[in-house]
Amino acid sequence: MTQAEVAEGIGNAPEVYGRMERGGVLPSVPTLLRLCLILGSGPHELMGFAEVEPRQQAPGTNTVPPGLIDTPEKRRLLRRLARLDRPRITILSRLAALLLPGP
Repeated sequence: MTQAEVAEGIGNAPEVYGRMERGGVLPSVPTLLRLCLILGSGPHELMGFAEVEPRQQAPGTNTVPPGLIDTPEKRRLLRRLARLDRPRITILSRLAALLLPGP
């Protein structure tokens, strides 16, 4: 994968991801978990620790915390929504209700 592909997959700018690769900045815990998912390796490998045995888990259980598998577009939208005031959120909520299929 290219730096740009990984950066898009974790919802960061390629420049920020490049700084992470070079050790200029450290990722947040949610970003580290997204990196693990995108790159298919554990945090111990990404941080340079010895590999540990994976834990066995029950079939059908989800190891990914909610929100970490959201698309970059969805995360950007949520960040924008967080900056809106109450009247604008109400308007957007009504618009979304019109766009979505019924219950």
